[in-house]
Amino acid sequence: MHKIDLLPDIQTLSNSVELSVLRRPEWLKVRAPGGESYTHIKSMMRSKKLHTVCEEAHCPNIGECWHHGTATFMILGDTCTRSCGFCAIKTGKSEIINEDEPFEVADAIHQMGISHAVITSVNRDQLWDQGSTIWARTIIEVKKLNPNVRVEILIPDFKGDIECLQRVLDAKPDVLNHNIETVPRLYKTVRPQAKYDRSLFVLEYSKNAGFLTKTGIMVGIGEKTEEVFDVMKDIRERNVDIMTIGQYLQPSKEHLPVDRFVTPDEFAEYKRYGIVDLGFRHVESGPLVRSSYRADKQV
Repeated sequence: MHKIDLLPDIQTLSNSVELSVLRRPEWLKVRAPGGESYTHIKSMMRSKKLHTVCEEAHCPNIGECWHHGTATFMILGDTCTRSCGFCAIKTGKSEIINEDEPFEVADAIHQMGISHAVITSVNRDQLWDQGSTIWARTIIEVKKLNPNVRVEILIPDFKGDIECLQRVLDAKPDVLNHNIETVPRLYKTVRPQAKYDRSLFVLEYSKNAGFLTKTGIMVGIGEKTEEVFDVMKDIRERNVDIMTIGQYLQPSKEHLPVDRFVTPDEFAEYKRYGIVDLGFRHVESGPLVRSSYRADKQV
């Protein structure tokens, strides 16, 4: 049995604006980014015209991660074809492809000297291959220049196109991550161009292909706790190995409001339930957890 009581159904996206402007609790406060490593990584990214999801998505852990010399590379540009209600990355369409990006990412990872590289991308639904060719080339080039680096990829759903997904898998990443993001009931509001079952399919297909799989959701965006448990069950039924759960934070006034600030105790219960009751290999659950937060230790 779950230890967390079901939240009252009075906390909806429509009436939670007041909560979104409340002062963050102590457990959500972080230091402003800075320091030598942070400055070095930022300078390197600018010089190579590379993007990181750390910056584009306003990640609260950017100071900590960059201080330790880790960053999540975002390929295929900084403009996404989708308009998710939670995401700070700008929306639009671009036909521009940087053919040198795979080499530039590989070189940046080499310069950073990291052992676990995380790569993600925007959605490029308008492209004939949805960006999967650049995805595959990036993985291959990173491994070629950095043979001892473990490559974790956080991919889009490729609209469920198996050919695109297989093209990426054939490049042999070490960890396949695709985020579920939220509960099915909220998809039309939170992820209007995505489908819950399609995201589950991406994870199941990748796991059946023999890959270490990973996914994540955010909480505090309007879901009920019982819905979180149900999503965790659905994910584990696809034999996904690793799951991350973190607090949603509103990146701007134009984005969905925060419904509530989930307590550390509730995050701890999600972790316990996922590992003890469901048998996940690892569950990273906490207020500041993001998909790539301490990714090397998760694996």
